Amino acid sequence: MKLVGIMILLLVAGGYQPMSAQAKKSTANPIERMEPMNWWVGMKNPSLQLLVYGKDIAAYRPEISYPGVEIEKVVTTTNPNYQFIYLNIGKDTRPGEMDIVFKKGNKTAFAWKYPLLAREENSAAREGFNNSDVVYLLMPDRFANGNPANDSHPDVIEKADRKSLNGRHGGDIQGIIDHLDYLNDLGITALWSTPLMEDNMPTTSYHTYAISDYYKIDPRYGTNEDYKRLSAEAKKRGIKLIMDVVTNHSGSAHWWMKDLPSADWIHQFDQFTRSNYRIGTVTDPYASEADRTLNTKGWFDTSMPDLNQNNPLLMDYLIQNAIWWIEYADLGGLRIDTYPYNHRKPMSEFNRRVMEEYPDFNIVGETWVHEPIEVAYWQKDALNPDGYNSELPAVMDFPLLDALTVFTKEKQGWDTGIMRPYVNFSRDYVYPYPYNLLIFADNHDTERIWEVLDGKIPDFKLIFTLLSTTRGIPQIYYGTEIMMRGKKQKGDGDIRRDFPGGWPGDKVNAFTAEGRTAEQNEVYDFMKKLLDWRKENPVIHTGGLKHFVPEDEVYVYFRYNDDKTVMVVLNNSDEDARTIDTKRFSEMLNGFTAGKDVISGKETRNIQDSLTIPAKTAMVIELE
Repeated sequence: MKLVGIMILLLVAGGYQPMSAQAKKSTANPIERMEPMNWWVGMKNPSLQLLVYGKDIAAYRPEISYPGVEIEKVVTTTNPNYQFIYLNIGKDTRPGEMDIVFKKGNKTAFAWKYPLLAREENSAAREGFNNSDVVYLLMPDRFANGNPANDSHPDVIEKADRKSLNGRHGGDIQGIIDHLDYLNDLGITALWSTPLMEDNMPTTSYHTYAISDYYKIDPRYGTNEDYKRLSAEAKKRGIKLIMDVVTNHSGSAHWWMKDLPSADWIHQFDQFTRSNYRIGTVTDPYASEADRTLNTKGWFDTSMPDLNQNNPLLMDYLIQNAIWWIEYADLGGLRIDTYPYNHRKPMSEFNRRVMEEYPDFNIVGETWVHEPIEVAYWQKDALNPDGYNSELPAVMDFPLLDALTVFTKEKQGWDTGIMRPYVNFSRDYVYPYPYNLLIFADNHDTERIWEVLDGKIPDFKLIFTLLSTTRGIPQIYYGTEIMMRGKKQKGDGDIRRDFPGGWPGDKVNAFTAEGRTAEQNEVYDFMKKLLDWRKENPVIHTGGLKHFVPEDEVYVYFRYNDDKTVMVVLNNSDEDARTIDTKRFSEMLNGFTAGKDVISGKETRNIQDSLTIPAKTAMVIELE
């Protein structure tokens, strides 16, 4: 396989420059990479690992004479082209440019200037995404093309081909920036983009989950500086930026795959060995070691070498990479891909160290399992029989996804139809922090919800009302607001279609009301109304949740705090209106006589007696 050539990057005032900005590789200076390219003074953890790569670099001895900085240790591996320098950066160390002098014997061979930067004010106190937020998930290659000049790039293999379902279509960071006002108008407060780091695979590189450089934005998306600008522009609009982090695997085109630091940097087999994808073997008390090992050590795909998180040098690298991006791009959260495929204990350390540096931050792991007890295992402080604590603050509520994609199409039974979401929430006792779950009706790996519903707007309104008003952090997949469809059975490319209007020359521009159909505007306006209302109502973010067993296709629950009580009513019947006897809800309606439906604007009187709700309708009633 043809792999990308290596270019050293260095952080300087203007962004990233090639190595010539400091010192070109030569016989006198063999360094090809030093990562991270800079660090910050004033971090809570004073330790810093520097990965140094270059021909026979292990033969050189580093020395530093900079006030407040000491070399703790230098670690070499079986590969002489690497050394790992561990520094201690004292709390009183001042920012500046530090000389790292490399010696052979008693003679200085060469020196490297290393930037130590000042942190942004209150960086450690940054607030991560939380249950007051609504997250918008997009795939940058398929959202909007703001800079057609970078659709293809000489430094990476795959070129743009918008006609191919699995090709690069040209969406980029500038395209996202250009439509931040659109997201803000919709009511979005957090933005999760699938990975933007370089993916130099020759095909299907558009998803960017096969990362080839952890410190470099893919040039077809833009530059590191562009990513930083995206974060700043989003922040101006009250939108937090969430980075998609991949710790389980790199891409086979990653630069280190040509010259691994050590044989145990990745999991290796006599021949290609794929994961069995049996996440449950991690928690199964009867699982064979062979099955459990295959889940964790098998490769996720032929293009995705499985990283060995049990290698402490690698884990220090991955942890520092995450912290580097948080500091550099002023991030508001991390999402960790394929979380249960990682080795458990090292990932606990990953989460602990990130959260120790940023106590109010948030990290969500992709936990694609189908029972609440399975998901809960991966959340911090879960009461696990084996004593394991992931230190992972947030997890993804895939069991709720399963319920949402089915309940509107079923009649109510003991555990079917409208009972499905009720049963899901009734099992929240297994979660240490049920309000810190990411909840969603679809994402970049699943059938689009509009395909599941076959375009039925009333069914969608029931689902979206529930997502907007129940516990947890709602996540919207890009294009849901304009009824975008896509079938998983046609391939991932079909559920990741281009957003209409995101490309110059598109015949339809769904970013504007004029470019949307009447049905699309109905859905967009419905979502906007609920999201704008949700944003201004803390009772939905952190208030208590009280629900009642659904009866006759109707599910009723309340969100409440000392200041406000909201009654949510979902009628899943596709035939008739339902008149419900509200005396059943007296424990929550006590003291209230009326209410106003947020969705329709209609007022309800004598709410303590009865309430009539049309078929396939949702009501969100602010009680008075």
